Amino acid sequence: MNTDEWTQTLGAGPLLGIAGAAVAVLLVLIIGLRVHAFLALVTVSIATAFAAGIPAGSVLDTLTDGFGSTLASVALLVGLGAMLGRLLEISGGAQSLTDALIRRFGEKRAPLALGVASLIFGFPIFFDAGLVVMLPIVFSVARRLGGGVLRYGLPVAGAFSVMHIYVPPHPGPVAASGLLGADVGLVLLFGLVIAVPTWYITSYLYGVMVGKRIALPVPEFLRGGPDTSEQDRNPPPASTVIGLLLIPLVMIFANTGLGTAGEVGWIDGDASWVQVALVLGSTPVALLVTVFVASYVLGIRRDRSRSVLERLLDTSLGPVCAIILITGAGGMFGAVLQASGIGDALADALSDLGMPVFVAAYVIATVLRIAQGSATVALTTAAGLVQPLVMTGSFSSVEIVAIVLALAAGSVTASHVNDSGFWLVGRFFEMDTKTTLKTWTVMETTIGLVGFGLAGVLFLVG
Repeated sequence: MNTDEWTQTLGAGPLLGIAGAAVAVLLVLIIGLRVHAFLALVTVSIATAFAAGIPAGSVLDTLTDGFGSTLASVALLVGLGAMLGRLLEISGGAQSLTDALIRRFGEKRAPLALGVASLIFGFPIFFDAGLVVMLPIVFSVARRLGGGVLRYGLPVAGAFSVMHIYVPPHPGPVAASGLLGADVGLVLLFGLVIAVPTWYITSYLYGVMVGKRIALPVPEFLRGGPDTSEQDRNPPPASTVIGLLLIPLVMIFANTGLGTAGEVGWIDGDASWVQVALVLGSTPVALLVTVFVASYVLGIRRDRSRSVLERLLDTSLGPVCAIILITGAGGMFGAVLQASGIGDALADALSDLGMPVFVAAYVIATVLRIAQGSATVALTTAAGLVQPLVMTGSFSSVEIVAIVLALAAGSVTASHVNDSGFWLVGRFFEMDTKTTLKTWTVMETTIGLVGFGLAGVLFLVG
């Protein structure tokens, strides 16, 4: 039986109990019994699917669909990003850019400089792609200055997160704006007004503080291990590295810009040239082009043989295999919870509580995010639920923008084990599950809370 033809008969209470028990068992397996995260996620996903009553004939399809859809967005980005990172590391390009960064901003302001650069990169680039591109620079700075990877990595990851969730042309705020009839230009303006101070408080200040308490070693997977004998002794100038990093930025910016222009009617989004440009500017294609250009600029032009270059790129993929599989399994677990209908059941229950629209938007999005993991699903589902209230109410354009931002704030709150992004960040920084909960989950929750507070001020003055 297809899950589209199946109707969930369990209520919100039993489904919430099943989801809570599944998360608890998963944490016991991974943290308490030290079961490998990939095995634990697959096992708990299967058990949860049966416990939630998903038809036996649809269990495997639900698992593989969730796994495959996550890999479709993650595997290419992580693989191509690992290749680019290896080229930047081995060529000495990451170190060259690190030296220039430190000379310009000083050692104490390095986390701030990395975070601000990530805010700029995060305007057109989605969260996971931006993080992949910045990893070699983050690791190089952390290795050079010491203090652990979180001191530099959390401000960078937080920057991409706040831009991705609050600021168009990212898909979440754009979708919510369309559903609620908000002015995308105003959402962009006030989204930036909220995103920047939210990042400074929750990601920069918090990241520096946590980095002092939890000094994790810098991961070596981009270098192929601690042996750096293959590294160039004459690294490329920082300007060359910046130019390479600008390639995906420009291509993806063109993609998101054209997509937004098509949605608002400035251009014909169905025109052939627009469709071709959108494909060429997609994140995987942009990273592919960047890897080819970097292979020439940092490899062949610097007298590396093609066989050596091929081996370097080949060995970059092995260390990220676990990251890809665990992230895919995290997406599988989230897909099972989504297919179980827990989100719909909770949404129906919450929509009848009679809360003010602004508060309801945040609460519903938060509960949906915690229940099934996907920020996009939480945001769009919650926006659809509050849409009738917004359309029939007498809200100003600024108040509608504030409601959109409240939805965004809820959808980013409490990233945990049913969120593929939780596993992506945790494995990139080589954190165990407990540490990821103490750092990434806390940071994402504060990003939601501070953003909701600032959106509340906007709603009151709007």
